[in-house]
Amino acid sequence: MTVIKNDENEFVPTRLVTGWRVFIDYKKLNEATRKDHFLLPFMDQMLERLSGNEYYCFLDGFSGYFQIPIDPKDQEKPTFTCPYGTFAYKRMPFGLCNA
Repeated sequence: MTVIKNDENEFVPTRLVTGWRVFIDYKKLNEATRKDHFLLPFMDQMLERLSGNEYYCFLDGFSGYFQIPIDPKDQEKPTFTCPYGTFAYKRMPFGLCNA
């Protein structure tokens, strides 16, 4: 495993409501990742498919991160190191290209 040094002096900002929030730059990992390709339909196609239905449902994916499990053999790839140790995610975090 290769550890990439933080040359940019990035910081971990705090939020008043929820406490610490960690930002990890996954650019290099995303460049090396095979992308899932799921094309989104055009808006006019979606409206045509929805027209004439009696009921509609809206699913909010706003807080949907950390829902997709990471295969145990791939959990070392998005690891990160901080002053408190080295940590590996068991579920896909925000910032990964296929999350």
